[in-house]
Amino acid sequence: MIITDIRPVLAAGFPLLACILILFSSKKPNLREFFSIACAVGAAGLIYSMAGDVHGGTVYEWTLFQATDTISFTLRTDAAGMLFACVSSTLYVIVIFYAIGYMRGHHEKNQTGFYAFFAICICSAIGIAFSANLVTFFIFFEMLTMATWPLVFHERNEEAKFSGRKYLIYTLIPGQFFLMGIIMVSGISDTLTFQPGGFLNASAGSAGMLIVLFFLLTGAGAVKAGIMPFHGWLPAAMIAPTPVSALLHAVAVVKAGAFCVIRMIGYVFGPGLLKEIGAAQILLWLAVFTIIVSSLIALRQDNLKRRLAYSTVGQLSYIILGACLLTSHGFTGSLFHIVAHALMKITLFMCAGAIIVTTHKNNVSEMKGIGRQMPVTMICFTIASLGIIGLPFIVGFTSKWNLALGALYMGQPVYIAILLTSSMLGLAYLLPITYTAFFSKNTDSEFTRLKEASPFMLIPICITAALTIILGILPNFGLNLYDLAEIAASAVVP
Repeated sequence: MIITDIRPVLAAGFPLLACILILFSSKKPNLREFFSIACAVGAAGLIYSMAGDVHGGTVYEWTLFQATDTISFTLRTDAAGMLFACVSSTLYVIVIFYAIGYMRGHHEKNQTGFYAFFAICICSAIGIAFSANLVTFFIFFEMLTMATWPLVFHERNEEAKFSGRKYLIYTLIPGQFFLMGIIMVSGISDTLTFQPGGFLNASAGSAGMLIVLFFLLTGAGAVKAGIMPFHGWLPAAMIAPTPVSALLHAVAVVKAGAFCVIRMIGYVFGPGLLKEIGAAQILLWLAVFTIIVSSLIALRQDNLKRRLAYSTVGQLSYIILGACLLTSHGFTGSLFHIVAHALMKITLFMCAGAIIVTTHKNNVSEMKGIGRQMPVTMICFTIASLGIIGLPFIVGFTSKWNLALGALYMGQPVYIAILLTSSMLGLAYLLPITYTAFFSKNTDSEFTRLKEASPFMLIPICITAALTIILGILPNFGLNLYDLAEIAASAVVP
């Protein structure tokens, strides 16, 4: 049942309102932070108010304007979009509180700009989640690129400016190819509206032309998701403050890239057409290559944020792999891994930020004995690490189990071997951090005086760590996110 309702627009509009209010309150930090929190809570509340009905089959839709018969600016809720919106809006609330503690504790400059552009990024993420068609999707997708750029070079030093330029080069160029693909679709199809199972068919053009079109449309998403060899922007962006790293890796940017690939596969081309032309198989092997190689590179990184960045490169390719399996279980695992990875990786990055603010240390080798001074932080880090590895009863296991089932139903056990190998590599680059923190001694007398970060930072870390366990045991806890993943998958792959 489709209901005309303005709430999808308002949900995206609340963070945009926050941006305006933040800019007008630049000289009043407490008021600026209040507006950030209030609008984050407002956006999440609106999304939650629709989630139950969307789970029951209701679709909310609102068109702001209709340019032509096929081009409109329309926001619409479906199961896949609602899942992504719930993740983005929930973590927005958590990260805002964390960011307040981090930005104050680290005495960061340019805080007004930080909060303003952060809000635009969340507006873009919600808009991407609720976009009803390719044109609306493209507008929010590019809006996200431009809003993230000032956050990447937030420090305003030469390294940050270089990373910002690199980010723009990597993300803007594929965006233009994305636009080219949308123009091509408009020439061969009478609709640009997303449809479960896809709206293109083999009669739209030759197999070669459709393969080219597939990579034009998925390329921008794959680059944002950090698929190799187009991942270079992601480790470079670690120069940004840790809340920005959390935004990049868990809340908006890389997830938007992975969600783009899911939309193109499931709602533009569809499994049937992709099986016929074989395009998804190429992207699948790129994802496999990325999973293994990024994990091997992570093993060699001493800088904690860079190690986590390469972990993200590999983990995001799980989402692409699941979608490219073109099976119901694979699609379910792909969508639910958006939830799982978001919670686990945001926990890891917030722990890294707490360590940096408290100790001013960035390298794993410098963190000997830190678990004795910051036990809560490092316990939460360990829980999230075990989830990344795929330990049962932590949320990462649920998504990876479905990905393995998808590979099994596809008749390709080699992908199960890839998942297991990746888990072992994850164990090799994450658990030594825990060992160093708890079982290595530090003789520095100054180090022994350290304590946990401020409650503004510690409480969000504990919340996300707890959610990784709760959703690992009860995947439908709260917002029925696992059901939403299954509903979306069953619509795309009947």
